[in-house]
Parts: sequence; C-alpha cells; structure tokens
Amino acid sequence: MNDSEHQRRSTAAWLICGLLLLATMVNYMDRQSLANVSPRITTEFNLSNAQYGTLEAWFSYAFAIGTLIFGFVADKVNVRWLYPLVLLAWSAMGFLTGYTSSYKELLICRTLLGLFEAGHWPCALRTTQLLLSPRDRTLGNSVLQSGASIGAIVTPLIMAAALTDDIGSWRPAFRYIGAAGGLWAILWFFATSNVQLQHVPVTLPGQAATKRQPFLPVIFSRRFLVIMIVVISINMCWQLYRAWLVKFLQVGRGYEETYTLGFMSAYYIFTDVGCIASGLATAWLARRGLKVTTARILTFGCFSALCMASIAIPFLPKGNILLAVLLTQAMGSLGVFPCYYSFAQALSKEHQGKVAGISGSLAWFATAPMQTAFGQLVDRTKSYDYGLVAVACLPMIATLALVFLWGSEKEIDDHHVAETT
Repeated sequence: MNDSEHQRRSTAAWLICGLLLLATMVNYMDRQSLANVSPRITTEFNLSNAQYGTLEAWFSYAFAIGTLIFGFVADKVNVRWLYPLVLLAWSAMGFLTGYTSSYKELLICRTLLGLFEAGHWPCALRTTQLLLSPRDRTLGNSVLQSGASIGAIVTPLIMAAALTDDIGSWRPAFRYIGAAGGLWAILWFFATSNVQLQHVPVTLPGQAATKRQPFLPVIFSRRFLVIMIVVISINMCWQLYRAWLVKFLQVGRGYEETYTLGFMSAYYIFTDVGCIASGLATAWLARRGLKVTTARILTFGCFSALCMASIAIPFLPKGNILLAVLLTQAMGSLGVFPCYYSFAQALSKEHQGKVAGISGSLAWFATAPMQTAFGQLVDRTKSYDYGLVAVACLPMIATLALVFLWGSEKEIDDHHVAETT
C-alpha cells in the first residue's frame, strides 16, 4: 500500500470515529434526558425515590439483555447495517417517551430504550477494533466515548431552553432528541460506503491459514475475569452518578433547577476532558517507549484516583469546594473507559462482539439492582452522600485487578481491515 492510499484510509477511519462520537452523543442524549428532569418526573408521576430507581433499574436490566444479544449479533452481521438499525430503534423509544401519560408507559419506553441502546457499544467497539491498530485504539475509543460527555453537556442546555413552569414542558425535548437519530443514519451510510466492516482473516504470502480462535477459552481466561471486575466497577460508578447527581444537587444540597442544569453541562465537559486526556496520555506514553499495556494500566490508575475525590462529599456543604470535587470525579469517571475498551479488544479479534456483549451484560445486571437499592437508601437515610462515596471508590478496585492479574503480553501490531480491503 502506497503512502497516499494509507493516508486516505487512515482519514476515512478517523472520520468514522467521528461518527461514532456522534452516535454516542445521541445515545446519551436519549438516556440522560430523564435524569435531567428527574425531579419533575417524580413530581408529575407521583413517584418515590425507589420507583425512580426502578425506572433506572429496568433500563439497566434491558440494557444488559440487549448487550448480550447484540454482542453476539455484531460478530455475525455487518455492523454497517446493524448499527443504524439499532440506533433508529432506540431513537424511536426516546421520541415516544415524550408522549407517555402514566408510570407504566414511562417504564415500558425506558425499558425498550435500554434494550436497543445496548446495541451501540458492541457495534462501536467492533468498528474501532476493525479500523484502528492497537496503538491508536485507545485514542479512537476516547473519541467514541467522548460523545457521552458531549451528549450529556448538550442535553441540560436543551432542557433549560425548553422547560417552563408548565407541567409537561419537558416532553418536546424528548421528541426533538429522539428525532436526531435519522440524520445520523444518513451520514453513516455515506461515510461507510467504501469501508469493510466485517472481520476478514489475513493470510500473508507464504503463511499458512490461521485457525479460527475458539470462543470458550477466551471467556474462561483469567483476563476475561479481570475485564469483568473492571467493567462492573467503572460502569456502576458512572451509571449511579449519571442517574442521581441531579437529585443530589437539587434535593440533597438545595441548588435551583436552572443552576443544576448549568452545572451538569460543566460536569460533563469535565468528563469529556478526562476521556480525551485518557486516550492522549496512553498514546503519548506508548510512543515514548512504554508497552501499550503498561501505558493503559498507568493511565487507568491515574483516572481512578481522580474518582476518589468524592470521598470528601459527606464533609462538604453547598459551595464551590463541593462542585470542584464533583468536577474532579467527573474527569476520572469517564477517563477510565477508553482504557477498559482497549483491554477488552485485546482479548479476541474474532469474538469482539461477544466479549463486549457478555461483559457489558453482566456489568449492567450488576448495576441494575443498585439503582433501586440506592433509591431505597436515600428514602431511608434522607442522604445521597455515602452512596456516592462508595461507588466512587470502585474504579480503584478495578485498577488493582489490572495491576495484579492482567499480566504482561507480547506487543503485536495486528493487521486490521482498513489495511486489507
């Protein structure tokens, strides 16, 4: 392959990564809409904290099931076609949420939203695995994951512009956000028209054909156990903060709704900074001689340490120090994800969808009951503080698992589809 052809394909790969960012953005806008108006939702539908937690729990259970289903499907079906289908399906559920008139209807829409949103991650991770080399994969995953922050930044601004004193003024925003998926699908088909997005085994001249990697040894390996510890820890931390931080600020510390929505945009700006910084740090360390694995573990540990700033929450009243602690935690909570994705992608080229599906499914099954439990804890203690502290410490447990259990590995810059089609 000549230099101009390589440059063209590299440009196409990063352009598609930009679309992955937009897909994650749409994903989180649909997901985060409910949390941003959770005090209004609980008032309008007359819900307890435990019932609100149940909404998040059923979303999580459905997400767990969907992750497992789409994880297996993504290894079999070309993601060029699978990806837009699941995105349009979850966008439709977000759109219909704006028309719900009862708790039951709201619960159904949130459950189906979780089921279809789960298809995003197996498809997206399959895409970056196929398009990018191991050295660039963490940065690509940072671009992909940063869409979560951007979506979460934009959503409070949309809500703040749409909300009035009228009951139900939150509904149009759900419909506008849900309609955004159609535009993304059009862009996706244009961008991927000349790109192969299925795994093609590569046999170099004079080399015997490689046997297909068995699936079960991957799942029963020590490293897959580490992946499970990591994904459960970081997902629980991220999802509980996502679901409960608005309530903590408004109910737990007395901030006004408008101020809270403005701060939530700032919070997710910091998560985006952490996400991009994580990818850049890993790439920088790898280019300066550290093994890719070592660079990922070091970066992961640093961002886990930032999460632990939340230990100070119970001792802090409403004020700037509390907000600074939350912004520090924000950088860490999303900064760990690009490293995790890259570790998961290192397990298998042929079974990436299954690895993402099984690990993600188990992580969401673990997180789901914690949403209800968190709500019950708040109803009982009238405080959000100690629950937020506990989950902020979980990424450090994941760091210890990586340090002591992952082990060393031979660094191989594997061929990817962009170089073989």
